[in-house]
Amino acid sequence: MKHIKAIIQPDRLNAVRQALEQTESYRGIIVTDVMGQGNQKGIIQAWRGEKFQMDLIPKVMIDLVIKDTELEKVKNIILNAARSGEIGDGKIFVYQVEEVIRIRTGEKGEDAL
Repeated sequence: MKHIKAIIQPDRLNAVRQALEQTESYRGIIVTDVMGQGNQKGIIQAWRGEKFQMDLIPKVMIDLVIKDTELEKVKNIILNAARSGEIGDGKIFVYQVEEVIRIRTGEKGEDAL
């Protein structure tokens, strides 16, 4: 099993979720509001005529655990739905999952997904 962690633009979250819901790969998602800094090193905002530097930019982090066989499909879905072509579109990280246990039933492995 694989754990996908994707950091995306907040305004792309609905598009990513809708695209994932169209597949059998989607069994659940965790969404977290996060702040971060990448290569763009922040942005300059204006508020009430004053300019200020935002070093940390609001992003959304999504977490999914999927079957190994669904990895390429899910990565492509996220890439296509989250990409705007502008700097700061985000990143996808993939990790190996050793074990999953459903607390309610005690099911293990892919059955617990």
